[in-house]
Amino acid sequence: MPDRDSLRRFLFEHLDARGEIVHLDAVWRTVLERRDYPPAVRQVLGEATAAAALLSAAIQFDGLMTLQIQASGPLRLVVVQVTPERTLRALARWDGEPATGPLRELCGDGALILNLDSGQGREPYQGVVSLRGERLAEALEDYFERSEQLPTRIQLTADAQAAAGLLLQRLPDAGLASQEDWNRLSLLTATLRPQELLELDAAALLRRLFHEEDVRLFKPAAFGYRCTCSRERTAAMLYALGETELRETAAKQDTLEVDCEFCGQRYAFDAIDLSGLLAGAASDASITRH
Repeated sequence: MPDRDSLRRFLFEHLDARGEIVHLDAVWRTVLERRDYPPAVRQVLGEATAAAALLSAAIQFDGLMTLQIQASGPLRLVVVQVTPERTLRALARWDGEPATGPLRELCGDGALILNLDSGQGREPYQGVVSLRGERLAEALEDYFERSEQLPTRIQLTADAQAAAGLLLQRLPDAGLASQEDWNRLSLLTATLRPQELLELDAAALLRRLFHEEDVRLFKPAAFGYRCTCSRERTAAMLYALGETELRETAAKQDTLEVDCEFCGQRYAFDAIDLSGLLAGAASDASITRH
């Protein structure tokens, strides 16, 4: 059986390449419990969830990473966020009942966005490329080629029980002599079947693909599901709407309810809470004192 809810890095001892393998099962099923996704949407969201976990390790960024698809087709939005503690949350928005098909048909014109937020008042980094390719894996390979100039091969898959992915990347500053090795590794990676990616553990998968190579497999890093929403953050979002809109809302209803799109948690703000927000008391202590 594959490694459960974990990511494992690997390194070729004598070749200029490295990679990661991720298997998400309980984490992925927790995402699916939050909303009833059509099969076509579920497939892309599952692949994006596995991809975000892979990218969080490949980029080695100590902050909040957000992988996002913004598009004009039936599948309008995909968002996956990964924290430095290796927890994640994910959601998708769509119209109608999207049919299973190539990514370009599901999304139409769109953009692939990678946002890296280190917090502490620093300006976030955002990389944006147009959405290309028949599959999400191809779009991500294109992102690395254009934004990072790093040759990368990615395999992604998902079903109703698990999501999984493999990332293979050529090391920076690899010499021309290693191009033949990279081509061989890329061809071997392309032979991997989706069911193998879901069912084989990391060690077996590497033996299946690269049995003639000397590969070092590192210990698994566990992943979990956690939504970062809170009453305080929701209050801050309401406060940002401005005095006019808040006053109009307070005048129309006794209680304002806000649901988190990621996890479904509901936060209720009554007239006293809204009055506190209007007065500028946006801290958690002021909005929960009664």
